[in-house]
Amino acid sequence: MIALLQRVAQASVVVGGEQLAAIGPGLLVLLGVQKNDGEAQAQRCVERIFGYRVFADEAGKMNRSLLDIRGELLLVPQFTLAADTRSGMRPGFSLAATPAEGVKWFDRVAELSRQQSPQVQTGCFGADMKVALINDGPVTFWLETH
Repeated sequence: MIALLQRVAQASVVVGGEQLAAIGPGLLVLLGVQKNDGEAQAQRCVERIFGYRVFADEAGKMNRSLLDIRGELLLVPQFTLAADTRSGMRPGFSLAATPAEGVKWFDRVAELSRQQSPQVQTGCFGADMKVALINDGPVTFWLETH
């Protein structure tokens, strides 16, 4: 799994002109599911999302996690993160999970996330989403879970 974490002041998802989700301070996580991802990757991904220290402590150092600050999480499916961009001028998607597997594991990550915090919202798998954010910092990290 690939998780692109972005520390945000706020973020939202709109589908078909309707706001589907919105959060205040916390993390916007774009999630890409790859072939052969499963339960171990889902659990490790959630562990890292909630435990990764990207928020400032009293000294201004990134030493606090999403759980530490009781921040919100907006989890958005994004299969294009699994694109193969090593050659050519067009991305390939042979590394991405099938749509059925992608939605299965995205939903599992969302379920595990809600076990960590009630402040979890999601985008809509397969929808044409408009994602807005105010990146705080900016602070963005690419996490891969093998």
